[in-house]
Amino acid sequence: MLSLRLKSLKAYNTETSKAKIKLSSNELPYELPDYLKTRIAQEISKIPLNRYPDPLCAELKEVLADFFGIKESNILLGNGSDELIYYISTAVGELNEAVLIPVPTFPMYEIISRTLGRPRIEVLLKEDFDLDLEKILEVFKERKPILAYFSFPNNPTGNLFSKEKIERIRSEGLFAVLDEAYYHYSGNTFLKDALEREDTVVLRTLSKIGLAGLRIGILIGKEEIIKELDKIRLPFNITYPSQVAAVLILREGREFIEQSIKKVVSERQRVYFELQNIKGVEVFPSKANFILFRTPYPASFVHEELLKRGVLIRNMSYLPGLERCLRVSIGKEEENDAFLEALSEVIK
Repeated sequence: MLSLRLKSLKAYNTETSKAKIKLSSNELPYELPDYLKTRIAQEISKIPLNRYPDPLCAELKEVLADFFGIKESNILLGNGSDELIYYISTAVGELNEAVLIPVPTFPMYEIISRTLGRPRIEVLLKEDFDLDLEKILEVFKERKPILAYFSFPNNPTGNLFSKEKIERIRSEGLFAVLDEAYYHYSGNTFLKDALEREDTVVLRTLSKIGLAGLRIGILIGKEEIIKELDKIRLPFNITYPSQVAAVLILREGREFIEQSIKKVVSERQRVYFELQNIKGVEVFPSKANFILFRTPYPASFVHEELLKRGVLIRNMSYLPGLERCLRVSIGKEEENDAFLEALSEVIK
């Protein structure tokens, strides 16, 4: 018999509509250069697919440690950040202790907490999308959450929460997870805290910098924390091809990644200013590789009209506080131009 809890759940919905221009999933818009594709094919052809991959991901951890400037012992790997969020939500505190989730934010924090049957405390962000410190501190007096997720920068709003507010909330005695999936586009981090404190970890990913298809999430924390969380990690959770491809790309394609990030940041600034010039559009500043904006019309209408013009973006109006809001990923220059032209037509 399936549990009543399961029947109350809703699956996470990804955007699957087909379109010529896809700007809905916050992926890097640039494909790997041909020389890297050739090298990957060469190395993957050598993989003994009848064998399990390295369960410790030793070589991948070595490369990632160099990439992030940390030690291999500070790393726990997951099949995407989602798996790591599941581990954290399972391991921190007891399952009857509450999880604090500022909303709107990445839905998987809520979905995984609900899946585990954990109480959730969802506190609406302020109008500027920063943390509502006063309300969160009130919550502590009543319900004392043990775990909190902070998307930093926040998805889908794109802003950085106040570091001072996060530190104040953490001082109440909870375990803080800083999800830095978009770190490469913001440059802001809690990495030092994660390496020194037992109440803080940082999440990173390769998905936003060109390797979304490999599904590699990275949890960074003190060695003692990593050892404990590793007890519940599923065996062989990073596939053989993913390990081989990621190692090669991070060794031989780092310049490609760095140059691609710079182009996205430059395009983000340009798209932001162009959106400001479309009458009726309210655009919000972003430190990620996407931009949130609001129009005078229902988001579903704008979404459908853009789709008719071959442009797919993400309707975010289902989240609290985001009425009439949509999110557009930063694409290539010509993709961004097509989006801006299509949106101008729709708004007119």
